[in-house]
Amino acid sequence: MTADALNRGFTTLTPRVLPFVRGNEATLSLHFNLGTIQSRMVRQKPFDLDLPYTRTMMGFLLFLPQPTHILMIGLGGGSLAKFCYRNLPETRMTVVEIDPLVVAMRQQFLIPGDDARLSVVCADGAAFVRDAKPEFDVILVDGFDAGGQSDALTTQAFYDHCHQCLSGHSLMVVNLDKGHPDHACFVQRIRQTYADQVLILDVDERDNCIVLAGKGVSLAASDMNLSAALGHHRPDVQSQLKGEFERILRVLHKLEPLATEPGLRFPQLTL
Repeated sequence: MTADALNRGFTTLTPRVLPFVRGNEATLSLHFNLGTIQSRMVRQKPFDLDLPYTRTMMGFLLFLPQPTHILMIGLGGGSLAKFCYRNLPETRMTVVEIDPLVVAMRQQFLIPGDDARLSVVCADGAAFVRDAKPEFDVILVDGFDAGGQSDALTTQAFYDHCHQCLSGHSLMVVNLDKGHPDHACFVQRIRQTYADQVLILDVDERDNCIVLAGKGVSLAASDMNLSAALGHHRPDVQSQLKGEFERILRVLHKLEPLATEPGLRFPQLTL
């Protein structure tokens, strides 16, 4: 290759946007650009859920309060991984992150090291679920990069592969950007894969839309028990989750006009 050809090759390359960390006395956050926050940790409470959408994603505990094995697609600053590691002591977690630079920031965000319960794998999430065995109770998909919503994690094939590697009584939870021009298409793909057993939850504080999709799991309010779901956790965890769990139940109640009939009453929201 000539020097001119080599130079032309360099000029066609798209510069990679590198993740970076910003911090102050109170928080530490992960970014791909200054305009958006990928993840944020409160220094005094590093295992708590700080961003609202993460609490919405943990709404799966209303339906599956004691999962055996969770697959997480996207590590980021590890908010979901740390919360589950600390508060679901009987649960195994496999976390798949495509960007080695994000994995390298693990210690800055106080993400525990790998052990018998937690494994962080640097790999392509779409390829991982394509080849995975049906061994997961929950899949949490939170895959964003410098360009925003990851294309590879929004295809029909990806959602189909997630369905295939879930156990018979399980949930997929996806964080979507509701401002994306193809957002409605992504939701329809999830509906197609999960036979419309889908719950859509907007996050008012951000442009996130959390989609829960059930495989052999009822998403009906009449089958929920708030007290039982929260009763598995310590008071500090209950305080983080209760408000969001109540909101999810109210959304479900609005979707179920028959829930006011005898035998299908909306569950009480008080402990």
